[in-house]
Amino acid sequence: MNDFLQLARDRYSVRKFDPSKPVSDEQLDKILKAAEFAPTAVNYQPVKVWVFKSAESREKLLSCTKMKFIGDAPVIIAVGAKAEGAWVRPFDQKNYSEIDASIVSTHIMLEIHDLGLGSTWIGHFDAPELKKLYPEMADYEMVALFPVGYAADDAAPSERHEKSKPREEFVKEL
Repeated sequence: MNDFLQLARDRYSVRKFDPSKPVSDEQLDKILKAAEFAPTAVNYQPVKVWVFKSAESREKLLSCTKMKFIGDAPVIIAVGAKAEGAWVRPFDQKNYSEIDASIVSTHIMLEIHDLGLGSTWIGHFDAPELKKLYPEMADYEMVALFPVGYAADDAAPSERHEKSKPREEFVKEL
C-alpha cells in the first residue's frame, strides 16, 4: 500500500498527455469506485459523474474550456453537485452538495495518480455552455473536469507545485 503523504506530495497537475496510451476500462472502473467510496454528508451522495471517452464527446467538451487544460487526454471526467437532495446543516442552512462533490473529486484525483495516470482539477470552464451541450447536467452545479491519461514524457509539475504557506500561517492551534 502506498504511503498517503507521499501520494499527496507526488501528485501534480498533468496538462500534457501521451495520446498513444489509452486508459483501460479496469483503470476507469477503479477511478469510479474511488468516487463511489467517497464520504458525503449523511451519505446522501448528491453528486453525479459523467465520463467522456469518445473523440466526439471530448471535442464537444473542448468548446467549454481551453485545450491547454485538456490536452490529448483519452478520457475526461466531469463532476457535478445537485443541491436538491443534499444534506443541509440545520444551524445556518448550509447546503453540502458542492462540498460533497469536492470530496468525490478529490477521491477521483488521488485514485488517478495512484493508478500511475495523470490529471488536473479543471475549474476553468464555461459551466452554462457545458449545460447547454449536455442538458442532463442542467440541474447540477458543475464542480470539476478531470482529463485522464498517461502523462507525456515531457510533462512536469509547475514551479508552484512545492510551494505552500508556512505552517504558522496555515494552521492555528486554539
